[in-house]
Amino acid sequence: MKPVHPDDTPRFWRDAALPFIEARAIADGRKVCYSRHAHDHFSIGAITAGCSTYLHEQSTFRVESGTVVLMNPGDVHACNPIDNQAWSYVMLYVDTQWLTDLQQRIGFDEAPDFQGFATTHSRDIELFRALLELYRLLVDERIDTRRKQSAAEAFFTDLQQRLNPAGRPDRGSHPGLMRAAQFIHDHCTEALKLEDICAAAQLSPSYLSRAFKRHYGMTPHAFLVNRRIQFARRQLREGRLIADVALDSGFADQAHFQRAFKQHLAATPGQYRG
Repeated sequence: MKPVHPDDTPRFWRDAALPFIEARAIADGRKVCYSRHAHDHFSIGAITAGCSTYLHEQSTFRVESGTVVLMNPGDVHACNPIDNQAWSYVMLYVDTQWLTDLQQRIGFDEAPDFQGFATTHSRDIELFRALLELYRLLVDERIDTRRKQSAAEAFFTDLQQRLNPAGRPDRGSHPGLMRAAQFIHDHCTEALKLEDICAAAQLSPSYLSRAFKRHYGMTPHAFLVNRRIQFARRQLREGRLIADVALDSGFADQAHFQRAFKQHLAATPGQYRG
């Protein structure tokens, strides 16, 4: 299958009338590399050509054309090229609350919170084709908003029925680490030091560093940078100046922000804002 776009420029699609969903496409995955990261939203993508590595939490898979990949909110992941082999993909990023509301509307689960998917990737050809069709419909400017929303609802309703969400693997409860993660979440735009996080978590620096990475898949610092990038994404979608977003997100300067943003999204802040 040919790549969706003829060049290697990261392409993002969003529509103010459909704020719950965002899309992107990469025609040549050799040009982009990701560090380990996580999102606030649910993500689902389709490998449209070639193959790549797919790191999900503590597992690593080889995924190829025809594969659908899924990431629950908070799941640490990364997809990267294999030995400079060409590959391409499309991705959809879906607001967690919108998807939670849809789960409840279709009577799939009565729990008030989002029910994550246990499936990390699928070779279901019908699901793959349906995802590509939804992507193409969303980015088509000739299609009206009502039809796009109906198509999105139909796709994600079918997704629930195909891949019964049994919940993500349970990381277990650790009050100290949860306090650390919540403190980082609440203060991510501030100039945090490891000592600040340790004080909030009531844990020693050596223990926190080891246990946090084992529990969340990222060091406290990486978790902090990831939170700042998620904050910056929301600001950029509102059209704010990149320099202002860099400072407001807690980065020392715009150059540091640019580097971190590209590591997490394989696109510059300017490409993402559009």
